[in-house]
Amino acid sequence: MPDYMFLLESRLSPEQRAAMMRVQELSAALGFNVYLTGGTVRDLVTGASLRDLDFTVEGNPSKIARELEKGGAKVLHEDEKYRQVEVLFAGDCEGSISAARDDYYVRPGTRPEIRWSTIMEDLRRRDFSLNAIAISLNPASRGLLLDPTNGLSDIERAEVRALTIHSFTNQPVRLLRVLRFAARMGFKIEQRTQEWFDLAIERDLQLTITPEDAGSELRALAREERPAVVLKAWEEHDLLEAVNPVLAKKHPGYDAINRLMKVREDLFTAGFRPRLANPMLLAILARLKDREKAAVLSKAGFRSAEAEAVLVFEEETFDAQKELVGRKMNAPVDAYHFLEKFPLDQMAYLLAESNNSGALSKIRAYLNKWRPIRNGITVVGNELEALGMARGPKFDQVVEQVFAMQLTGRGKTPEERVKILRKLSGIKEPPKKKEKEKKPAKGTDKAHAAAAMGSAAKHKHDAAAAAKQKSAPAKPAPKHAAPTHRAKAASHGKKSHARK
Repeated sequence: MPDYMFLLESRLSPEQRAAMMRVQELSAALGFNVYLTGGTVRDLVTGASLRDLDFTVEGNPSKIARELEKGGAKVLHEDEKYRQVEVLFAGDCEGSISAARDDYYVRPGTRPEIRWSTIMEDLRRRDFSLNAIAISLNPASRGLLLDPTNGLSDIERAEVRALTIHSFTNQPVRLLRVLRFAARMGFKIEQRTQEWFDLAIERDLQLTITPEDAGSELRALAREERPAVVLKAWEEHDLLEAVNPVLAKKHPGYDAINRLMKVREDLFTAGFRPRLANPMLLAILARLKDREKAAVLSKAGFRSAEAEAVLVFEEETFDAQKELVGRKMNAPVDAYHFLEKFPLDQMAYLLAESNNSGALSKIRAYLNKWRPIRNGITVVGNELEALGMARGPKFDQVVEQVFAMQLTGRGKTPEERVKILRKLSGIKEPPKKKEKEKKPAKGTDKAHAAAAMGSAAKHKHDAAAAAKQKSAPAKPAPKHAAPTHRAKAASHGKKSHARK
């Protein structure tokens, strides 16, 4: 049980972790049981990136949503019929909160009757086993894995398995969905599920997919990490026409999709988590005319505000590009502050579609050069503080000035930065202290003087003696040399022997 919580908390971003803790607190305060469900748990188990947080509560999620709004979260969409709320948490973390329910079908293929239920009934009514897994977030069972349909085993076998024989009959849109999940994760369709799928296609159930359901799949497709693979799977099974006949006839813009996918990878490498739904929809519809794009979105059930955001996205992005390359952005620091607030999806779109070298060079400099310099600005602050300047408005101003210089290539070394900081802050370099000569110890000078005089006198005496010896005449050698020590010893020995 603790293993799943450890895995979950280690995989969540700080923003996602904060959102999860807040939903837990509010659910406990309202007396609701809350669970992490569906795609979040599936991606956790498979090791995929956790894009959204999907919560299921045994209660009304609208009450939680109202409290979340008070804390700064934004409700993106609320479906009162199904009691489902899409939320943008603080820190741009997306998620959804749904009420646990059971869909009761009077007979296969009819509209279901919705009944509010427990978490176990909610999991059993879902489409595929890999989506029917939950983790409890309640104090008494926190970390408990709920898997009533054995979806964990299907994930281990890399299979997508439908839960009932009537799965595609009850909801024909699952024909699109099963291919999307299989393509996304590289899974195969389980054998019986494949048989049910083929039977549904023979019965032309794909023709009964409602435009609204097809639109929900189109929305989900735009958020996929590999949309091109999903689209090709739909085309291979002649299901793209169920999404939209015009799109099926003119085909998706695969080149535009691939360019955007490459940019997404680059942004991930730079430490961003981009949400590219709008630019991806434009890439998917790239081969269509403007009026055809509008018709596709309208038929797919996009709300007017949603469709408008997609249709004006390109124009707004290129208007922002003009500002980026304008005279006001000549200084790197001005371009940096502009791009710091620039929407990430627009930045990605320019990287994928723009031919303006000036704009692209600034964006790449921002991602690969300027942001790392900004991340190291704390070092500059520490250096300034070490020089003796107190933190405050003037302090921050000096740091920002140094940052602006660093963007132009100055202040790379600590020595150079310290010189710049002293100049900008007015802190002068302290004068160098002169080394004082050490005074000799008391009596030492007299001893040294006496020693010097003695050495000089000795030297003078030695020189005089040498001169005198040189000038004196040599003495003649004596006629009879003194006997040597041995001779004396020998004669002494003879005398002694004679006395004996």
